[in-house]
Amino acid sequence: MAVLPDFYGAAAALLAASAIDLELWVIPLPVCWFVTGVGLISASVAVYVINPAAIWTYKLWPSASASVAATAVGASAGLAISLILLSAGIIKRSYQSETNNDSPKADDQQDFPHRREVLKEVVFLLPIILCSAAAFWLSKSTSVGRGWWLDFSQIPVVAGLLGSLWGYFVGCGVVWITRILGTLAFGKEAMGLGDVHLMGAAGAVIGPVFVVVAFFIAPFFGLVWAGFQMFFKKTRQIPYGPFLSLGVFAVMIFHDIILGRLIFIFYH
Repeated sequence: MAVLPDFYGAAAALLAASAIDLELWVIPLPVCWFVTGVGLISASVAVYVINPAAIWTYKLWPSASASVAATAVGASAGLAISLILLSAGIIKRSYQSETNNDSPKADDQQDFPHRREVLKEVVFLLPIILCSAAAFWLSKSTSVGRGWWLDFSQIPVVAGLLGSLWGYFVGCGVVWITRILGTLAFGKEAMGLGDVHLMGAAGAVIGPVFVVVAFFIAPFFGLVWAGFQMFFKKTRQIPYGPFLSLGVFAVMIFHDIILGRLIFIFYH
């Protein structure tokens, strides 16, 4: 196991958020913002503690290539545009009458236009998607990407910061895509926006690849819980946030084993 300096703080914060979510069906966003801040700062200053080559080789902290760094910057610019449009009222916030968290209230409403509401989130995400795609293209297709940006983005502090930032966007994105597709398919709110913030925070700490792995591990914990309920004939509906946190914990604990498997799969 790779014990990261930010492991304990992030794990404790995720545990607290999961406990609150389990009891109140609400993920406290300040906790997610705290974990995100820890991830961004630790990835930036890690190079002063450990050799950057070791960080990159063993994936101890997130670190970005030049193209990934450009994509993270583009996504940040798109997020700024979306927030400005949202604050100006040009685009509308989804579920304005709801808590925008893991509350079951919206799902209890009959004939509530969930598909229409989630399309507002698609509009919110469009500037982020377009700006990140444009930044990636510029980094690959122009002399800028092969010139000063290549040198600047690979300064260890910058690479760490932008790698963590990209992990945040990937963590948010993998849940948000599931939320949108699930809501459009089933006509009810599939996942809460609190889960988006939770996995974004996790991605800032463990990086884009590992947060995706954690997302796909989480359903197995859900299956274990379902099996437990069937065996003991209990029925208690719980939010998905605790399962996501368990997936993140598993990735943190078995970091080295997962890294070895990923290397074997993609490089052999």
